[in-house]
Amino acid sequence: MSDALMIDSDRDALLVVDVQNDFCSGGALEVPNGEAVVPIIGQLMPRFGRVVLTQDWHPADHLSFASAYQARAPYQTITLPYGEQTLWPDHCVQGSPGAAFHAGLNTDRAELVIRKGFRRSVDSYSAFFENDRTTPTGLAAYLRERGISRLFLCGLATDFCVAYSALDARRLGFEAIVLLDACRAIDLAGSLQAALRRMREAGVVMVDTAF
Repeated sequence: MSDALMIDSDRDALLVVDVQNDFCSGGALEVPNGEAVVPIIGQLMPRFGRVVLTQDWHPADHLSFASAYQARAPYQTITLPYGEQTLWPDHCVQGSPGAAFHAGLNTDRAELVIRKGFRRSVDSYSAFFENDRTTPTGLAAYLRERGISRLFLCGLATDFCVAYSALDARRLGFEAIVLLDACRAIDLAGSLQAALRRMREAGVVMVDTAF
């Protein structure tokens, strides 16, 4: 990372988003080349005094799963009480191998693991809020209690959980830096470019790491 983005252990944290088996090659909701982020994140972690992980953690009958509906297919959209919802293949079911972190991810470095999407009736992309945009995960309070004001984000997927987390970080007054080469995208019907544009407009800094 450039000198302008030197890490300050007093105010910076690394947020590693959803590096789980179901989002890697062969997983139920495979992000193309998703596992390629693992060695990059492994190099990043020792640079940070504080590391937070997020983990998708769905019940088997979650309402974001296409299998919960008759005559619905993955990647279609429906309207739920909190708004538009993309329907996904069943993934990251609580306690399943697919929900586990990728074996190459060093989870020992994490101070905190935020499990999200565990409420049946609402999905959760962001590390900060459920998709109803009001139910908090508790991450913001955790960061503020520790004096963290700047987040470096990486993981899966750039255009969904990483982007939603970065946008919410900005909305809550944190600085947000997305490390693009430590992320991979689903890119569903142009979702990657749309997410990059929204992040840029919100003041999210987007850079590549440099080792």
